[in-house]
Amino acid sequence: MLGVIASLLLAVALWFLQGQRSDIRRNGKRLPRPPGTLPLAGNGLWFLQPRHELLEWFAQIQPIVGFDTYEISIPSLPAAIIVNDPKNVEHVLKNNELFIKGEYFRSRSWDLFGNGIINADGELWRIQRKAGLRFFSNANLKTFINDILPPLLADTRQALNGDLNNGAVVDLQNVLVELTTRLMGKMAYDMDMHGGLPFSKAFDFASGETTSRFTNPFWKIKEFVFGARLRASIKDVRSFGRTLVAAAVEKRSSTSPEHAAARGSPDNSAMVSSVLQGNLINSLLDHLPTEELVADAAMNFLSAGRDTTAQSLTWTMYTLMRHPATVKQIRGELASLFPTALPATIPLPLSYDIVHPTTLPYTLAVFSEVIRLFPPVPFELKEATADTTFPDGTFLPASSVVLWVPWAMGRSTLIWGEDATAFRPERWLEYNTKDEKPMLVTKSAYENPVFNAGPRACLGKKMAELLAVYVIATLVWEYDFEEVLDKKKGGCGVGGERVSQNSLTLPMEGGLPCTVKRRQ
Repeated sequence: MLGVIASLLLAVALWFLQGQRSDIRRNGKRLPRPPGTLPLAGNGLWFLQPRHELLEWFAQIQPIVGFDTYEISIPSLPAAIIVNDPKNVEHVLKNNELFIKGEYFRSRSWDLFGNGIINADGELWRIQRKAGLRFFSNANLKTFINDILPPLLADTRQALNGDLNNGAVVDLQNVLVELTTRLMGKMAYDMDMHGGLPFSKAFDFASGETTSRFTNPFWKIKEFVFGARLRASIKDVRSFGRTLVAAAVEKRSSTSPEHAAARGSPDNSAMVSSVLQGNLINSLLDHLPTEELVADAAMNFLSAGRDTTAQSLTWTMYTLMRHPATVKQIRGELASLFPTALPATIPLPLSYDIVHPTTLPYTLAVFSEVIRLFPPVPFELKEATADTTFPDGTFLPASSVVLWVPWAMGRSTLIWGEDATAFRPERWLEYNTKDEKPMLVTKSAYENPVFNAGPRACLGKKMAELLAVYVIATLVWEYDFEEVLDKKKGGCGVGGERVSQNSLTLPMEGGLPCTVKRRQ
């Protein structure tokens, strides 16, 4: 018996040790390891901490290593490096065939995302991206901003008005998730979706549990014993994806020219074709070979469009509650553009043309600054398909993993200056000396990889920015929000900070409790 136990302990030790053996080199030497790297466990203990503590660990290491590439070792993780230099990030993001999601990522996220674009490489990724490009056309974005968003945002305002009348504490994160869920449902799937759907809760839970697969080397044992809820949640998510596809297929059939002719209806095929091209689900059906793949793709796009946008808006409103001078600046920009809209009870006449960066640069600068500090995808990883050498001379063998951490890069003094950790929207603006009108500064996507870059640059970047400016302008113009600090009411306490919960993205743990007042 003792021999069996000793053999098991030896096997575990060797398994842990493999994470600290690698052929990664720079100029023939091993790369530095983070402070506190332990024998056998390596950096694994940090990866077992709550996700917000792991992000802070990355941020604390960043000023120590600067732009240097360093190696991390985690039991069950292949040999891995973390890159901080924008040149090295560019090397990863520009070489889409050399750096892929790979088996390590896919084996952990497969249950939730299947063959969707978040997981896909190669041809599967290309055809889904092509379908997405058609959906995110300028014509669709204009329809989205001018026709779809205003009535849904009016419902949001109506809900807030009800809350302010009864003095209730509002979870603003839930309000924004409801808005983005309805927006994506209408625009992408031509369905009336709501944030309170069972699917939403199932997805949120599955996303958090999937995240732990990347940080807990014993996740398979954990899920074998305690995984019943995760399995049920994934089943609900995949079932919802199939429901989306079935509804779209039925609608295509019922609106086909043949079906219309059978009913004796006039031939409106041109109009039907135009409508179909506007929906993401129909673009996916046109490009992808099977309904199962369409279901995977649909759920991936829904997650990307709904969750990251709502979360970015949540962190923006949270930041504005703590920076009243910035709120005053946004209102000043709006007042100068709409002098007849005063007082604030008169809705702003916003449109696609008005929410562009050239018209409301300060409002977009605020959003850009917030997602620099609170990136919706705070760290990412890719797997090398072949041996490669980075611009700094780091040699990475095939099948090794490279990580980059937008959360830490957004706090890098080498990229953003000595005030990198400060919230300062003005860093995104420059002024024309002739008329002192601010213009938005463009940052390199490799210095600020919030929306990714290269072939995998985020398809929804423009939509997210236009939507953010519209929503921020509307809410800031019409309402005063005050953060609830009382812990008994969900607050973080005086002097406390709200943190993110375990997830593949950046939802705020516990939501964003606040009170709402209409501006006088």
